[in-house]
Amino acid sequence: MTETGSTDGESTSTVVVAALANLGIAVAKAVAGLISGSSAMLSEAAHSVADTVTEVMLLTALRRSAKPADEEHPLGYGPERYIWAMLASIATFVGGAVFSVYDGVHTLVEGEELGDPLVSYLVLGVAFLLEGFSLRTGVRQVRREAARLHSPAGFYLRHTPDTAVKAVVMEDSAALIGLLLAAGGLLGGQLSGSGVWDGVASVLIGVLLVYVAWVLGRSNAQLLIGRPLPEAMRDGVREELLSVPHIMGVIELTTLIQGPAEILIAAKVDFRDMASAEQVEWACEEAEARLRERFPAVRRVYLDPTPGPEQRHGGRSAPDRG
Repeated sequence: MTETGSTDGESTSTVVVAALANLGIAVAKAVAGLISGSSAMLSEAAHSVADTVTEVMLLTALRRSAKPADEEHPLGYGPERYIWAMLASIATFVGGAVFSVYDGVHTLVEGEELGDPLVSYLVLGVAFLLEGFSLRTGVRQVRREAARLHSPAGFYLRHTPDTAVKAVVMEDSAALIGLLLAAGGLLGGQLSGSGVWDGVASVLIGVLLVYVAWVLGRSNAQLLIGRPLPEAMRDGVREELLSVPHIMGVIELTTLIQGPAEILIAAKVDFRDMASAEQVEWACEEAEARLRERFPAVRRVYLDPTPGPEQRHGGRSAPDRG
């Protein structure tokens, strides 16, 4: 977890690079697919169009989620990024996967006339270089963030709440695999004279996109429902709270990820019995300061003074309400 400004700025750059690369690639693939008659190339064009739409939605997510909290949204707009990111995963499924599978099945059933694949090979080569550059940008950000958190890059990518970067890395990786599948379909058709290879490649590209859409959709759904901090970070929060003078125990701890750099912490805390109101207030301020220092992404801390179990079950009598 890092500061909001630096995280969102770097994520925006990563998404812009991916969007520009995919837009140019989509046009080139579509032209090559029409010239060569390759269903795999047309599937790849649909793949790139879906990726471009996805990146536009991710940019919208980054912009809208960065709005400051206001009276109508006192906790801010952070979770809105996951709504747009969810829509982006749906765009990947509908715009890329469905078309690819349909076009591949249609080719297998109806057959196709193969044209000159030379243009398609050239486009695939250029697309591979552009997608590779876009992927490198995303991977570099993942590695920097993982190193900052002292976490393996693979673990960070699986669990990061920055789903914009996760989407770019996964979609670019899928794009590179899709390009290899399309090239294999073209080569198989060229060597055998049959369009079956091209149809199979198109279906496989569709299946690949289904997987990517499912992983990204699940990640965003978990964050929309409400995902806590990882267990190791929750233990760190408890450790910081218990290190504050006058705090004797953490009875209940709730953490919520509201964005890549937005964490909410709420806890029921048992304070020392003899602590004065002034000491309790100081301890709350000190606890928040220590949590923010250790976890810079913490934005909101709510501490509720609560009697410990021994006090609730016999240590003091109920107040007279008569």
